[in-house]
Amino acid sequence: MKRKLFFCLLWCVTSFAAVAQTKGNKIEFTEYTLPNGLHVILHQDKSTPNVAVSVLYHVGSKNEVEGRSGFAHFFEHLMFEGTENIDRGEYSSLVQKAGGALNANTSFDRTYYYELLPSNQLALGLWLEAERMKHAKIDETGVETQRKVVQEEKRERIDNQPYGSMGENVFALAYKEHPYKTMPIGSFEDLNAASIDEFRDFYKTFYVPNNATLSVAGDINIEETKKMIEKYFGGISKGTKEIPRPNVVEPKQTEERRKIVYDNIQLPAVIQAYHIPAQGTEDYYALSMLTTLLSGGESARLPKSLVDKQQKAVAAGSVPFPTEDPGLFLTFAIANMGVEVDELEKAMNKEIERVKTEQLSDREFQKLRNQIESNFVQQNSTVAGRAESLANYHVYFKDANLINTELQRYMNVTKEDITRVANEYLTKNNRVVLHYLPKSAQNK
Repeated sequence: MKRKLFFCLLWCVTSFAAVAQTKGNKIEFTEYTLPNGLHVILHQDKSTPNVAVSVLYHVGSKNEVEGRSGFAHFFEHLMFEGTENIDRGEYSSLVQKAGGALNANTSFDRTYYYELLPSNQLALGLWLEAERMKHAKIDETGVETQRKVVQEEKRERIDNQPYGSMGENVFALAYKEHPYKTMPIGSFEDLNAASIDEFRDFYKTFYVPNNATLSVAGDINIEETKKMIEKYFGGISKGTKEIPRPNVVEPKQTEERRKIVYDNIQLPAVIQAYHIPAQGTEDYYALSMLTTLLSGGESARLPKSLVDKQQKAVAAGSVPFPTEDPGLFLTFAIANMGVEVDELEKAMNKEIERVKTEQLSDREFQKLRNQIESNFVQQNSTVAGRAESLANYHVYFKDANLINTELQRYMNVTKEDITRVANEYLTKNNRVVLHYLPKSAQNK
């Protein structure tokens, strides 16, 4: 227990030390590619004796074939089942016994694994990730075990969670052709229908060094780390299968789409989602700043107007989904007791119209810029955050140095840009609207 407490405190100290470093110094890193295609990014930070070891596989739900949804997310779980040299259930315990922590996540575009370890356990983290990449255990026992785990996760987080189906309904309504129409969690039917050979084929296709980025950050010696990486990853063969990259372009939406969802809730909700450009585009940065204007804190426009002033909502906000292909800009509000959804939607629309017609004051714009800068610094305030950012920038933009320069792209956004993108993208014909209503209202 004492060891775990010490390790948690160590990571907190790292966070504060790194904030000061990020504000004043360029984040230095080394990157190269092994002959087998594995891209490696190394960042040294000796402020505290810990290290983040991460591997980003460029595969998400977007890469799945029709009728086999949920594979990418399923593999996020399956990859902890063990390998030829790691017994079932031992993967996590090896990290925990070393005083570390680990996790993974899946999105539309990627699957990401990481270990946070004391720096003297760097070799353990590298070995574990090499084992996962080289010969993970894909057998009937593991598949059946994780089928049950994923199904329970879906029941807990989506099916039995108030408003839990929001993502599924929004993306299914907004996309007709592009794979983003299906959320990463997938469906029970698709996973249950899949054979063991299909799972093994997915592993051999996507879990290969030429589809992976290894990012290591923390208290490391660069040259010694390179030798360890060669030892553990150098002998892994390059993948021989073609890696599918969908090139589907979602047709332009020309009219508003609406849906009513009856859910196990007490308070109605309104969700609006607008099509927007992919992450990394100039307009995306302006839209990202717009969402901070609308929901970046309690004093932001949506919560201040709908929750505080008008008291028509108990919560309100907006989220731009950062996706590799064109994504969605989502606004939402949960109605206060006694407030009808139509009334709430009108209030939301009014705030969107304000952004289109009223220019930001200099004071509000400067506050917005300060928030963006603070968020950017916090994002890269730990070695774990920097390891992830470096991997993301390389995979999505082929430029890991954006960790040092992307903030300027936000700072280049003008007040006029924010007004322009609001008028261009936040339009009725470009959106889907969902009304979430209590099941008790279904028969009225």
